[in-house]
Amino acid sequence: MKYLDEFRDPVLAKNLFAEISASATQPWVLMEVCGGQTHSIIRNGIDKLLDDAIELVHGPGCPVCVTPLDTIDRALAIAAKDDVIFCSFGDMLRVPGSQNDLFQVKSQGGDVRIVYSPFDAFTIAKENPDREVVFFGIGFETTAPANAMSVYQAKKHGLTNFSMLVSHVLVPPAIEAIASSPVNRVQGFLAAGHVCSVMGYEAYYPIAEKFNIPIVVTGFEPIDVLDGIRLTVKQLEEGRGEVENAYPRAVTREGNPEAQKMIEDVFQVTDRNWRGIGMIPRSGWELSERYRDFDAAERFTVTDINTQESPLCRSGEVLQGLIKPNECEAFGKECTPRKPLGATMVSSEGACAAYYTYGRLIELEAATS
Repeated sequence: MKYLDEFRDPVLAKNLFAEISASATQPWVLMEVCGGQTHSIIRNGIDKLLDDAIELVHGPGCPVCVTPLDTIDRALAIAAKDDVIFCSFGDMLRVPGSQNDLFQVKSQGGDVRIVYSPFDAFTIAKENPDREVVFFGIGFETTAPANAMSVYQAKKHGLTNFSMLVSHVLVPPAIEAIASSPVNRVQGFLAAGHVCSVMGYEAYYPIAEKFNIPIVVTGFEPIDVLDGIRLTVKQLEEGRGEVENAYPRAVTREGNPEAQKMIEDVFQVTDRNWRGIGMIPRSGWELSERYRDFDAAERFTVTDINTQESPLCRSGEVLQGLIKPNECEAFGKECTPRKPLGATMVSSEGACAAYYTYGRLIELEAATS
């Protein structure tokens, strides 16, 4: 535990808190763009301990949360087919579609299976040549190499009963969309370290320069997060807007070239709709022409599904840092982990789930009673 404990050192954390508080001359608004960082911040009370110095808002850093409703409904339609084995990571099974979720499809007889890797789905397809096997390929740049490799291997091995329902999104365009919004409040970004371990952080330089805004590559443990905040505040106080790497033990500027090559072969950039936010140009990946035969949406003709979100759900505002989860009127009432209105309440990386799990609902009720 040595190399984990040192990034949870309470003495070092106390010193970092003191340094941040002493250096901040105004309540800067910072956004972390990773659900794992959100949960680390809320679980450890970092936002509350820094309340007088900075405000932390929570960005669209959970791929489950931003997977659009029409894509969820496509998944449900495919999973309900008799000849399909539908494979997904477990955190997608409770995400609500328009009418139900994958757990309900499974309870109604759909062959829905939780897998831990796209290669589990690949293996299931090899073992069941008379069945169509579909993998729900969601995620940011972090999961893209493995997802791409599974499609590459399916083509290489002639596995024609394997396909992927793709909903990949890209972080830099989302940061640029938030920074360019007329209602943007964010003055500095904590970039997701695991995304940058794959892609590097070259793509952030034009954004930092365009908006004169700090973007600091940050890890996930409390000390990582505090150090990222410290560097971001330091830049803001000095009037700088630059890219910095606060996670050098895992991230280099160039990232992982071999992973990037696999992604570039299998995927191509496309416009992508983000749940609760809307269309962000060139913010996603889809299967390239060479691998289009493995596109489940095309194979099962479910591309024409259109849906509408619950009017009570304000997760889009949460994902843009405009409100905190417990400022949504439905939070903890009409919307709970058992009966969620949006994915941010059920995803293991969702901001609403973090607030609910760590008692921010109770805190809000106490403050207003």
